[in-house]
Formats: sequence, structure tokens, C-alpha cells
Amino acid sequence: MAGKLATDSSSDGSNAAPSPTRLPEFLPFHRPSITEAEISEVVDTLRSGWLTLGPRTQRFEEQFAERVGAKRAIGVSSCTAGLHLTLVAMGVGEGDEVITSPYTFPSTVSSILYTGATPVLVDTLPDYPNIDPEAVAAKVSSKTKAIVPIHFAGAACDLDRITEIAESVGARVLEDAAHALPTTYKGRTVGGIGDAAAFSLYAGKNMTTGEGGMVTTNDDALADEVKCLRLHGISRDAWKRYTAEGSWYYEVSMLGFKYNMTDIAAAMGLQQLARLDEMQERRMQLIRAYDGALAGIAGVILPRPADYTESSWHLYVIRIDPDVIGMGRSQVIEELKADNIGTSVHFIPAHHHPFFQERLGCKESDLPNATRLFETAISLPLFPDMELAAVDQVAASLARILEENRR
Repeated sequence: MAGKLATDSSSDGSNAAPSPTRLPEFLPFHRPSITEAEISEVVDTLRSGWLTLGPRTQRFEEQFAERVGAKRAIGVSSCTAGLHLTLVAMGVGEGDEVITSPYTFPSTVSSILYTGATPVLVDTLPDYPNIDPEAVAAKVSSKTKAIVPIHFAGAACDLDRITEIAESVGARVLEDAAHALPTTYKGRTVGGIGDAAAFSLYAGKNMTTGEGGMVTTNDDALADEVKCLRLHGISRDAWKRYTAEGSWYYEVSMLGFKYNMTDIAAAMGLQQLARLDEMQERRMQLIRAYDGALAGIAGVILPRPADYTESSWHLYVIRIDPDVIGMGRSQVIEELKADNIGTSVHFIPAHHHPFFQERLGCKESDLPNATRLFETAISLPLFPDMELAAVDQVAASLARILEENRR
């Protein structure tokens, strides 16, 4: 095995030669794509005097629903808020169980706990971090109130099979679609397929409102309840109180929350949504470049979503084969960082976190597929404004690091 990666003498005081693959400037893992169109829309919003939930949010909701083929869309403050509100609107509460995957950001499992229900974690597929439908089938019971599949990195789970399992016990399906804009499943757009879906519009997503989220559904009753819950349980369109058509009178009809979207966020979202296809095409160019540049590098396992989904490719997550490479995932990340390449890991699974281990009574060995996938995963830089040449630079750096450390 090769020794320690060489760095330039200016960085560590040594006389070692600089790495031949070190980038001249740091390549971040992600950078949002913001143009003058977004800036102008936000400035116009500030000048309008209407900053919080209002007409721009309503317009953004309508356009978002149309984009994903859903009857209704409700803007919220985050995907986490969307998951929580929708579970509450579905009647999930104490004594209920909600089945989901551990391979997710903590918010998915936390949103279930917020309702008082019990999260039931089931394993992923062996070769991709999406939930294994047959593991779901083995865990459903009369206590199962909902199933929350997570479309990891933008590749859809097997929604037909999951829906079939849910219907067998009278449960509902809430898609964690944080990564899944725009994603299709068997030719249908995610967001307009199942009972409901919750999208993330966080700064790192394929399109962003800075912070924010969206719930989509074809169920009017569910949409109305989510809409009411997001703003203190007020039964009227409370934001219209300050317009000429509004009224000072309102009623609280249920215990609600403060989870609404703002018009400032929606302003950015309107322009990002208009640019979504353009940004997605650039993302796909980068994905194709990565596939070509990394093909044939021993020890690299490329991401391969199922044939039934067209992924949004929110992330490009490779895996490092420990049987080929004589170094751990963390060391590979550090060596890439020394070459000025930013990366990340998606995700540290729920059953690896002390809080969830204690609360749910689980341990790392309970879900071996998720654990194995996590331990070998690296998310490479991917964002619309990234140069295609940067893909070749990342590939060259990775190839050199792995070659120097091959078993």
C-alpha cells in the first residue's frame, strides 16, 4: 500500500511534492444556482410589503402542483414540517406504528416521534439505499397507520408494491420525497401518485427556496387539513385578513402549528421552478460525465437506481469496495479533501445515532444492508453550476488515491 498523500510544502511545512491531482481551488460538494431572476423576484417581494404567507406562496403552490401532476400543493417551512403535518392529518398518533427506512436524515424518524407514534425501522435493499418492500411486508400489522418510503438521492422506491402492502392493513403512504424533484416512477411524476408526498426546498436541493418544503396530494380533505394545521389550526385563509377582501374574524378549529411558507421563500421558488428543467438537464450532463469518467476504476461501485424510476439525481453517491481498496471510506474522503475536493456522506442511518438506539431499542447490526451501504458511501460534488471539467478532475483524484491504496 502506498504511503501518505503528498501535499504542497506551503500547506504543511514539508518538502513533499504537491499532489498531481490537487485542484487549484476548492470544489465544494454543493453550491445553489441563483440568478438575477431569483434576486429580482425576492426584491420585488420585499418592495411589495407582503413578506410572509400570501399571494406569491399561493401562486407557487399552484405551479408546483401542476409541475408534479398533483391536485393540491401546500407550502410549508420545511420538508420535516410537511412530514409532521401530513402524519397528523392522516390521524397518526399514540399507539400507532409508522414503518420507514433508517437510511435517511434524522428528520424522517423525528417527524414520526413528534406525533407520539412509534417508528418501525426496516432494512434497505441490499444494493441500493431505498426501503425493501418485502422487509416492509414482514413488519406490517394492525398497528401500522402509515408507511413512509424515502426516495433516496431521487430514485423512487417501488411504490406499487408499497401501496399494495399498505392497503392490506388499511395504512396510508406518505412519500418522503425530499430528494425527488423531479423524479418519475414508471413514467408517473412523484408527488402526484400516492396518498401524499413531502418535498424539501432546502438550500442543497435540486431547486431551493432557501428553507422550505411542499406537501402534495390528490386528496382534498387531507390537503385542507394540512393547510389548516400549518398556521395554528385557523380554519380561514388567515393571510387574507390584511387584504381588502379579508376579515378580522377567524376561528381555531384544531391544534395547529407555525409551519407556513413565506412569500420571500416562494418568490425564490417561483423562479427556481421555472428553471428546474434547465438545471436538471445540466445535472444529467454531469451524471453522464461521472458515469463515463468513473467506469472501470477498480474499487468504485457506481449508483444504479432501479429500471422503473427516472431519478432526479439529487446526489451522486458512489461506494468504495473494501475488498479492493486497502483504506476506509473516511480516509478516502480526507485524501479527496487534500486534493481540494469537497464530499459528503448520505446518510448516517437512524439506527447508528445514540438517541434513536436508546429510544427505539435498536443497534447497528439490526439492519445490515443499511449499515453496509452507509459504511462505504461517498457523495461526490454535484450542482448545476459545476464545470464538466471538474468531473474529470474528481475522477482523476479518486483514481490516483485508490490506485495508491489498492490491496
